[in-house]
Amino acid sequence: MSQTATSAHAVKTSDQLAVCCRGGGQEAWAGTEMILFVEDERFVREVAGEILRSAGYRVLTATNAVEALAVYAVHRGAVDLLLTDVVLPGENGRALARRLRRKNPELKILLVSGYAEQMGVQGDVVECLAKPFSGGVLLRRVRQTLGGNELGREEGSSVRRACSSA
Repeated sequence: MSQTATSAHAVKTSDQLAVCCRGGGQEAWAGTEMILFVEDERFVREVAGEILRSAGYRVLTATNAVEALAVYAVHRGAVDLLLTDVVLPGENGRALARRLRRKNPELKILLVSGYAEQMGVQGDVVECLAKPFSGGVLLRRVRQTLGGNELGREEGSSVRRACSSA
């Protein structure tokens, strides 16, 4: 496996993380927007959060919907993107996305799931990212969801998927 294709689950050291996040034209996927990242798996939350921060994004984290709602309340006007796992303890990521979309209809949403059946399209369409994903795919999908570069299919099915927020 090449270092630029290392999945977020496989990055084990800060040196590997640094290699994962630089080079390969990833500057085009950088940004300064604020992302509310909701992920209950500590390792995934930390590694993906660091990948996003290394690209210049401001990242707020939460482990579940209750924490996410509290963080959002404090930073409401500044959050540009909700990046959330679909499967969370308590309220799931889809329900969280619906609640925050009611508060801010313009909020960009990128759902993350390791379960193919959760990637089906129905109801309001939001962007999806399939686990596992590489650091490059994460940055491209975030940039694309925020309104950056329009990308075609790359690195398999985790790049361009849409799923329901319902």
